[in-house]
Amino acid sequence: MKRIGIVAGEASGDLLGAKLIQALRQRCPGVHIEGIGGPAMIAAGCDSLFDMERLAVMGIVEPLLRLPDLIKLRYDVYRHFIKHPPDVFVGVDAPDFNLGLELKLRRAGIPVVHYVSPSVWAWRRNRIHTIAKAVDLMLPLLPFEAAFYQAHHIPVRYVGHPLADQIPLTPDKMAARRTLGMDEQATYVALLPGSRRQEIRHMAVPFLLAAKQAWQQRPALRFVTAHVNEQRYQEFYAAYQQYAPELPLELFTRHSHEVIAAADMVVVTSGTATLETMLYKKPMIIAYRMPRLTYQIAKLLVKTPYIGLPNLLANALLVPELIQQAVRPDVIAAHLIDYLDHPEKVDTLQQTFTRLHHALRTHSAMDIAEAVCSVVPIETQCDARH
Repeated sequence: MKRIGIVAGEASGDLLGAKLIQALRQRCPGVHIEGIGGPAMIAAGCDSLFDMERLAVMGIVEPLLRLPDLIKLRYDVYRHFIKHPPDVFVGVDAPDFNLGLELKLRRAGIPVVHYVSPSVWAWRRNRIHTIAKAVDLMLPLLPFEAAFYQAHHIPVRYVGHPLADQIPLTPDKMAARRTLGMDEQATYVALLPGSRRQEIRHMAVPFLLAAKQAWQQRPALRFVTAHVNEQRYQEFYAAYQQYAPELPLELFTRHSHEVIAAADMVVVTSGTATLETMLYKKPMIIAYRMPRLTYQIAKLLVKTPYIGLPNLLANALLVPELIQQAVRPDVIAAHLIDYLDHPEKVDTLQQTFTRLHHALRTHSAMDIAEAVCSVVPIETQCDARH
C-alpha cells in the first residue's frame, strides 16, 4: 500500500486522524498520506492539500451560507484523488462533507472507510441509505452505534474510542497543574466553549458571566481555559476583557487535555470535549447554544433525549444539559456551586465515569489501522510484519 487519502474537518477529527496516521505509518513505513488535516495530522505525517479551517462549520443553516466554497472544495478534493487515486480513502467524521465525497470516490473504484459514525441514530436517519452506498466499512467509536449499523446490514467494526486508551483511568491532577504552572492548592473550574468560531461567539459570554457569578459567591475559585488555536484564543480573550476582566482566569492554547486534567469541574460545550471531560473523571455542566433557526429545525429532526456523550453512553442524565435559552449564567453557576456543596455526588459521578471509560477501552490505534487496511485489495496491502 503506497497511498492513503484522508479528510478531517475539525479539531477533534484532527486528533483522531493523527493517531490513525501514526499507526498507519508504523504498519506501512513509507506510505504517503494526503488530504485535509489540521496541525496534529500534519505533524503526524499528513500532506494537507487544503486548509482544514474551511471545513470547520456546523449546524443546519450555517453550512448553507458556506455552500459554494464547500462544494468547490469537495470538487477540488475529488478531482485530486481521481487524478492520484489512493489505495484507500478514510473520511474522519465531517459527514456532511465526507459522505458525498466518499460516494463519488467509491463509485470510481476507490475503497472507502468512514471513521467516526455520524449521529445517524439521532437525526436525519435517511442518511443511512447514502452511507450504505458510500462506505466499504464504518468504524464507530461508541458501542451502541455498531448495533445500529448491524441492524441495517452495513459493514461495521466497533473500534472503541482512542481517547479512552490515551487518557489514563486515574488522571494525575497535580502533574497537570505542575505542567501548566497552576496553583496546586486552588479549586479550578475549566471553561471550554468549543473549537469553532461560532461556538465562541455563542458560548463565551454566558460561560464567562457564569464564572463571574460563581466567583462572587466563592471568591477562592480560580478559572482556566484552553483553545484550539491562537485565533480562538484571541476571540475568547476579547470577550473576557469585555465581560469579566477581573475574573482570576488562566488562558492556554493547545493544552485542552492538561487543562481538563488540572481542573476540579468543567463547563463545556457539547461535543467531543464532553467525552474527554468524562474520561478525565471531572464533574461537568454541558451547555449548547445555536442560532434560533438552526435550533428550531434541530428540534424537528433530532430523535435523542440527550446531547452530551456521557449521558448518551449511560442512557441517563448523569450531568446537567443546558440548551439554548437554558444557557443562563445563573443556572450554570448554581450547578457549579452544587458540585462544590455535594462532594458525594462528585464521587458517584466519577465511579460511573470510570465504568464507562472501561467500556470504551476496546481497541488500540493499531487495531483501527488494521481495520482500514482490511478493505484494501490484497495485492496492494503492505506487509503487516513491518
